[in-house]
Amino acid sequence: MEFKEKIFIVMLRTLVFLYFILFSTSIFSKEIPIIVISAGKSPQSYSSVGSQVTVIDSEDINKSSDTFLTDLLNNESQGMNIFQLGGTGTNTGIQMRGLPKRYSTIYIDGVKMYDPSTPDNSFYSEGLFKDSIERIEILKGSQSSLYGNGAVGGTINIFTKKGKLGNHQNAIARIGENNSQDFFYSIDGANEKQNYFVGFNYYKTDGISAMNNDSEKDPYENNSLNANYGYKISENNTIENYLTLKDSYLKYDEPTNGRDDTKNSSDNFEAHYILKLINTNNKFKNTFSFNKSASSRMVTKYNSRENTYEGFKNMFTYLGEYNFNLDNKIIYGIDSEFFKAKYPTDPGINKTHDEEIHSQYIDYQFRPYENLYATIGGRNDRHTLSGDEQSYRVSGAYNLDNNSKIRTSYGTGFLFPAIYESGEYAWTNQNGESIHAEKTTSFDIGYETYLDSLNLNLNVTYFDILVEDPIMGSNITNFQDNVPGAENTSKGIELASNWNNNDKLNIGFNYTFTKSYSGMDCDKPEKDMWGYTSCLDSGHGWLESAMVRIPIHALSSKINYQFNRNWDSSLFFTYRGRTRDYAGTDYDFKDQILDEYFLVDLKSTYKIYDNYNLNFSIKNLFDKHYEHAFLYSGQPRAMNIGLKIAY
Repeated sequence: MEFKEKIFIVMLRTLVFLYFILFSTSIFSKEIPIIVISAGKSPQSYSSVGSQVTVIDSEDINKSSDTFLTDLLNNESQGMNIFQLGGTGTNTGIQMRGLPKRYSTIYIDGVKMYDPSTPDNSFYSEGLFKDSIERIEILKGSQSSLYGNGAVGGTINIFTKKGKLGNHQNAIARIGENNSQDFFYSIDGANEKQNYFVGFNYYKTDGISAMNNDSEKDPYENNSLNANYGYKISENNTIENYLTLKDSYLKYDEPTNGRDDTKNSSDNFEAHYILKLINTNNKFKNTFSFNKSASSRMVTKYNSRENTYEGFKNMFTYLGEYNFNLDNKIIYGIDSEFFKAKYPTDPGINKTHDEEIHSQYIDYQFRPYENLYATIGGRNDRHTLSGDEQSYRVSGAYNLDNNSKIRTSYGTGFLFPAIYESGEYAWTNQNGESIHAEKTTSFDIGYETYLDSLNLNLNVTYFDILVEDPIMGSNITNFQDNVPGAENTSKGIELASNWNNNDKLNIGFNYTFTKSYSGMDCDKPEKDMWGYTSCLDSGHGWLESAMVRIPIHALSSKINYQFNRNWDSSLFFTYRGRTRDYAGTDYDFKDQILDEYFLVDLKSTYKIYDNYNLNFSIKNLFDKHYEHAFLYSGQPRAMNIGLKIAY
C-alpha cells in the first residue's frame, strides 16, 4: 500500500473516531491555571499537553542581559543546539531533536517566518532582538498536523510585547567588547479600546574575525523597529496590526584559502506586516490573518561582484476554534501561502520563480477520562510543484497526581523542497524533474514531576525521528534530488531538572544524548555493538554518520543566586561534545570532526533604584577557543555592561 493511501485511511479513521468522541466524551471540567498557547494554537492548560513544552516568560526575558533571541534561547531553553558561523550577526542555526535547522519552524505573533530568498527557505534568526519579545514557547517534536511544512523537530512561538494600561517608556543602553553599542527604546500604552507598542533597537560592533586563519574583524550593524496596534471595534470584534522592519549590514569571511575577502559583505533589509481580525461569539472564535513579507540581500563577493537576492511572501490564514466545554475543543483552519524568489543566474540576468502552498487542518482536544487528555489531528498541504502531502498527530497526557504526568505524541510530517530546489529556473534533479517532499515520522514519550519535599522539578523525554527520501545537493553539479531509500534518523534522551532553595538559590541542569544518523552521507553503513547503524571505517564511531553539527552529548547548567532583594547573579555552564562537519574545496570536501568544548558565562543584575537596573556580563569567562562550525571562530571572552530604565 502506498504512503498516501495509508495516510488517507488513517485520516478517515481519525475523523470517524473524532465524531464518536465528539458526542460521547464524558465531561470533566476543571480550571487549571497554567496556560500554554502554542501547543494547540489557542489557550490550553499545561497539564493537558501531550508534547514537550518549554516556556520563557516575560520575567526571564526582562532579567536577561542578552541582546539577541538566539543568546537567550541558548541560556534559557533545554535540549536545543545553536551554532553560529563566527561573531555577532553571522549565520545562526537553531537545531532541535538532533535535526538540521530547516526541520524547525519559527512563528512570530502566530505567523510563520521564512525567507524564500535563502537556499533552504529558512528564517535568519540571528538578527532578532529579544527586547520587544513578551513570551516564547518552544514546542518539541513533530507538529506538522497543525504547523505544516518543516515543523518536524519542533516549533518556536514568539509573542511580541503589547501596550499595557496607561502610558510607559523603557530605555536600555549596553556597551561592551569590540566597541559594541546596543540601544533600545520603547513606548507603549493601552486603555479600554486600544493598545499600542513601538520599540526601536540599534546595535553596532566592530566584531571579530569569523575565521580562525586571520585576525581581520567583521563589523555588524542592525537597526530594527517593532510596532503593533490593537483596537476593539466592538464587544466581539478586535483588529490587530503588527509591523517589523530590519536593516542590517555584515562584513563576512570565506573559508577558502588564498582569497582576499576584505570586500565580502551582505546588506540586508526585511519587512513584515501582519493584519488580524478576531471575532468571538459564545463558544466560537475566528481569526482572519493577512501577512505580507519582503526581504532583500545584496551580497558583495571577494571579486567585488554584487548579487541581490530577494524573497516575497503573501499569506492568508483562517483559524477557527469551537469550545464544547473546558475539556473539549476543536481547532480548524485554512492557510494559503504565495511566495516568490528573485535571484541572479548570470551577470546582469535575474530570474523570478513563484510557488504556492494551500493547506487545511483540523485538531481535536478532548478529555476521555478524568486524568487523561488527548489530541488527534490531521492536515493536507498542496504544493504547486511537489504535490499533496498529508500528516497527522496523536498525543496524550496522563496526570498521575497534581505534580506528575506522563505525556506522549506520535505524528507524521514533511518538508517541501525550497524554492531553490524545485521549479523551472531553480535547481532540479538531473532529469529536470521537480523534487518531492521529505517524509518524516516522530515519536516521543516523557515523564514530568515536581517533588514538594525537595523543591525539585524533573523532566525526562525519549524521542525517535525518521526522515525518508531526504534531499541532497551536489557540490559539483549544483543539482538537488531526493535520495530514494535513504533514511536520516535521530533518537535520544533529554533530561532536565530545576532545584530551588528558599528563592535564593536556583540550580537548573539539562543534558541531551542524541544518536543521529545521516543516510545521505554514509556509503558503508554497518551495525555497531549496540545495534545502531553507523559508518565505522574511520575510528570516530557514531560521529562518522551523525547529522552535521549535532553533538552526541550536550550539557548545560544555570546557577542563580539572589544575594538580596536588589542583587542577583548567575553562572552558566555549557558543554558540547565532539561534532561532525563538512569541509570545503581546500579539504577535498572531506568530513571534519570538531573538538568538544566547555564554556562558562557570568551575568549579574543590580537594582539601583525602583526603575533603574544595572546589568553586567562576561561571556566565555575563561576565554576558551572553540568552533561551532569547521574553521569558524567561536566568540572569545567579552565583557558587557548595561543600564535599563523604565518609567
